Amino acid sequence: MEDKTNVMRLLDQKKIPYRSHTYDLPATTSGEEIARALGEDVNRVFKTLVTVGKSGQNYVFVIPVAEELDLKKAAKAVGEKSVDMLKAKELLPLTGYIHGGCSPIGMKKFFKTTIHESVKEMDVFYFSAGKVGCQVEVSPADLAKVIRYGTADVVVK
Repeated sequence: MEDKTNVMRLLDQKKIPYRSHTYDLPATTSGEEIARALGEDVNRVFKTLVTVGKSGQNYVFVIPVAEELDLKKAAKAVGEKSVDMLKAKELLPLTGYIHGGCSPIGMKKFFKTTIHESVKEMDVFYFSAGKVGCQVEVSPADLAKVIRYGTADVVVK
């Protein structure tokens, strides 16, 4: 029996079906390598990025691991003049997660969350279970029962 992460406990509490997947790779591993380790399509494995807007508000973007966040599109999606990536050292105190193990579920505080629009075409997708080496597979519809999120095209073309 694996150790449950807070993400898994929150999904269990809400009776949301999910599958957890573990891999033994360092935190510095790229998302593409993680997708390969899981034997999954890189377009189905998503990463969670935390940004800070010009207003000082924080925003969460969840995008496919092989993609890059387009900061202009991201700002537009959340109604900000601009957004910047949060500095790595600010991630843990703000979210409770470390780099490489950040999940859209279970942060210390809920931040406006935008998931790349490609998720609308998927029955399930993968994202961090809240610690390095652990991913959960959840349907977008079920995720919407746990957190509120919007979808938008927020990646570099």
